[in-house]
Amino acid sequence: SLTVLQALEDGLKRADADPSVKAVMICGENGKFSAGADIRGFSSPKRQGGGLGHIISLIERSEKPVVAAIEGIALGGGLEVALGCHYRIAHVKARVGLPEVTIGLLPGAEGTQRLPRLIGVPAALDIITTGRHIPAAEALKLGLVDEVVEENTAEAAIRLANKV
Repeated sequence: SLTVLQALEDGLKRADADPSVKAVMICGENGKFSAGADIRGFSSPKRQGGGLGHIISLIERSEKPVVAAIEGIALGGGLEVALGCHYRIAHVKARVGLPEVTIGLLPGAEGTQRLPRLIGVPAALDIITTGRHIPAAEALKLGLVDEVVEENTAEAAIRLANKV
């Protein structure tokens, strides 16, 4: 939603400007990272400063490490946000994917560019063209996530951020 995009942008800019902040962790609420964009938002007015792609570029360009703590699902734009992060931690029960193709859409926030760079073209093409949900263990094998944990992903992400 526009509210979430604005909150992400504001939070990233505050963190980058604050010398006491050493790293950023992005997580969802209620056991879910993000199910992606609200499709109804495609017909709403554009927000000032750009859309999801702009926010992901801010994440990617951050001079401070940004860690995604993925619980539940990271689908569509949610996975694209995670791909913009420098590191990704996933709960063992998490699933990731780009399911937009199942309703005739292509991922629109550069997931089709970031995913092949991260895991290679053959694996990325499978994920992009099938829309299937990838379990955390497979995401780890593919190199899509850096670590899979059984405990609290936010705590694991903070530990990783402290290491890097």
